[in-house]
Amino acid sequence: MQTRAAIAELIPHQGLMCLWDAVPEWDDERILARSGGHRDPAHPLRSGERLHAVHLCEYGAQLMAVHGGLLARAHGGRAKPGVLVALRGVELRAARIDDLPGELEGRARKLIATDDSWQYEFEISHAGEVLASGRAAVMARG
Repeated sequence: MQTRAAIAELIPHQGLMCLWDAVPEWDDERILARSGGHRDPAHPLRSGERLHAVHLCEYGAQLMAVHGGLLARAHGGRAKPGVLVALRGVELRAARIDDLPGELEGRARKLIATDDSWQYEFEISHAGEVLASGRAAVMARG
């Protein structure tokens, strides 16, 4: 089980922008993570009193970053920093997420990985219902 502190060591997002609290499962191709931070009134992505579901795309992108960090650490290194360059096939099935009582669960699966780019599909759910799904592409910076 990877804790929030361990996750923060793997990604550039720190403080409240580290969106995942725990990684109970992962392997070379997939990752499962959980978060309860969407309920926090101080969530950095909130607009006014709400956290809109479109921000679940950031949760999906961070799943990629955490997975890449775990893979790199398992091979004795650190993941290259990257920048989100594309979202495809995104489906949102909620308008907002700040009012959801339980944890969010995120799943991502690596589709393509090269030295300089990665593509994943992701799905974010709450209480067994999918809230968002799609594909994301990231390119290495520098």
